[in-house]
Amino acid sequence: MSVTLIVVIAILAVLVLWVIRVQNSLVKQDEFCNNALKQISVQQTSRYDALEQGIQIAREQNAIEGENYEKIIGMRRPASSANPTVAEINAAESALGGFAARLMAVAEQYPQLKGAETYQKAMNKYFEYEETVRVSRMTFNDTVTKFNREVRAFPGSVVASMLGFQKREYLADRPEKADLPQDLFKK
Repeated sequence: MSVTLIVVIAILAVLVLWVIRVQNSLVKQDEFCNNALKQISVQQTSRYDALEQGIQIAREQNAIEGENYEKIIGMRRPASSANPTVAEINAAESALGGFAARLMAVAEQYPQLKGAETYQKAMNKYFEYEETVRVSRMTFNDTVTKFNREVRAFPGSVVASMLGFQKREYLADRPEKADLPQDLFKK
């Protein structure tokens, strides 16, 4: 074998190993993104449970009508899918934030509801989950940043485009969350 052939084979071997390394790294980062998104979905479900409990207590005290109770149950379905998308998570966050704000307004109108210990506990639990979801959203967006860097940076971008990896979408900011009175129930 000639020296030139050996050099060409060595260069090709290094190139193949590099492509494999980049592909494995992209797969790992993609799985981190998928896992982070699923964690948010799980935590949203827990937050729905806490809010649903608060709604049930409000309903028992005739402070909220059954139609609104059915809306919150219906909101659970998209966010708790097995493979949630960024769009589903964003839509669920928006809907839930708006509904939680309406429930807070109902509590302000019904002092016996706002003063009920079970209602306060349910809403405190809701705000605990709210914080957990907030942290998880930040983790997801950080994970997406790392993935997107790998997909976009040269020379890895060449491998990413050859293998069909594309930039991932970030979770949207939640401006409606600023309307929630977070200290309303904390003691």
